Amino acid sequence: MGRDTGRNDRRARIAHIAARLMAEDGIEDYALAKRKAARQAGIPETRDLPTNDEIDVALRTYQEIYHRDEQRERLRELRAVAVRAMRQLAQFNPYLTGSVLNGNAGRYADVNLQLFTDNVKAVELYLIDRGIPYRAARARLYLGDEALTAPVYTMSDDGAEIEITVLGPRELRGPLKTSPDGKAIERARLQAVEKLLTQG
Repeated sequence: MGRDTGRNDRRARIAHIAARLMAEDGIEDYALAKRKAARQAGIPETRDLPTNDEIDVALRTYQEIYHRDEQRERLRELRAVAVRAMRQLAQFNPYLTGSVLNGNAGRYADVNLQLFTDNVKAVELYLIDRGIPYRAARARLYLGDEALTAPVYTMSDDGAEIEITVLGPRELRGPLKTSPDGKAIERARLQAVEKLLTQG
């Protein structure tokens, strides 16, 4: 029992340090935040690290204590940016994901959109035709156990980065994950995001 208590204390300590790193330093990558937090806590990296859900809980607590008003205002701003982008990209069936959807977005958060279209190239052509500056990259996602590589376009709006991952209609029918054993990425359509914005 004592060993379990010690392990839980270590997990909680790492989760709270990781939450602070994400809130204050703008780290969005959970794995990176966990590794840095474990080092800062003087705990050698083990398999006994907190889950992303545990870090989300710690992050909500941290923001509520230290950045309550600022975080709420920033979240509202980012959701407004998301709504604008989703309306602009409506023909590509956009969904919001990530911290702007789940409410954990801090001062450095990006807006994360997933588009589902049978013409992936049309998204890039849309940006080019409208003279919208963007950076291109690729992301690895998982549909069940199947690994996918998807194009990602990053653009800016009102000082916020908008990261657009472009997928096919097939990927909308199954749960997408960032790792084979991770949980499904939550996503919301425009109408749901507009409702969140009016509530916030």
